[in-house]
Amino acid sequence: MTIISKESGENGMNESKEWLLKELKAVEDWEKSQSDLWFWEKLGRLPFKLLDKWTPDFIQKKIGTLLDELGQYIQTGGRYLSSVSNIPNYYPLLDVQTLDQVKELPVSTMDAAVEKIANNRKKLATVQGASTGIGGVFTLTVDIPLLLSLQLKTLQDIAICYGYDPNSKEERLFVVKCLQFVSSDIVGKQAILAQLSQFDGPNAASKREVLSELQGWREVVFSYRDQFGWKKLFQMIPIAGLVFGAFINRSAVNDIAEAGNMLYRKRRLIERLGQYNP
Repeated sequence: MTIISKESGENGMNESKEWLLKELKAVEDWEKSQSDLWFWEKLGRLPFKLLDKWTPDFIQKKIGTLLDELGQYIQTGGRYLSSVSNIPNYYPLLDVQTLDQVKELPVSTMDAAVEKIANNRKKLATVQGASTGIGGVFTLTVDIPLLLSLQLKTLQDIAICYGYDPNSKEERLFVVKCLQFVSSDIVGKQAILAQLSQFDGPNAASKREVLSELQGWREVVFSYRDQFGWKKLFQMIPIAGLVFGAFINRSAVNDIAEAGNMLYRKRRLIERLGQYNP
């Protein structure tokens, strides 16, 4: 996970404009660095496209269930919804109970909470990937939904750490766009970044555009699945899949945590900078 400077100015919450601009530049540099992934992502889609021809019916049903669950998450949160009541667990050394209190914290404090969440989720993903990798192709059908659930949970908890409420439908849209960002090729990443850059803008049309894009949210799941093509291919080998599963799932959660950290952090930094230019 990318390490960002934790110096937030001499007065804690009173982050200097220079510090905020420097940290925003770091996020923008990270966004530009995502442009070198196209070839490998394209390669990663091939095995699953080929394997679709021989995919058993019970696996296809699992994929269909996954599609329905993601649609329900966008609408209501479903069983994946994180609760803001967990805020005290994210900031155990502070008297912080509500999102309004979280919003007043220094960005560096938010960063520290997100880093702890990311580390814990990577450990959990490692164990999960190892356990579901033992059975090869048969347990792979269990692994993909579990990994999606873990990634959604991680993104929502990161949102809460930066003061955003996943109970809001707009924030659930943002979460799914983050998920889609990680699974997209370079062209898709650029389009998503353009959308998300306007997410908190005064023009409501920008959010309607995001909603319009998600009318085809099934593509999110398929691109998500395809991204693991050549990686998950090795996990289909019984027993040996334990090692591959542990590594792949840890890497997947690391990627989603890094993207969530950067994209939510950018929103908070821009909001803080707005206080200098009302």
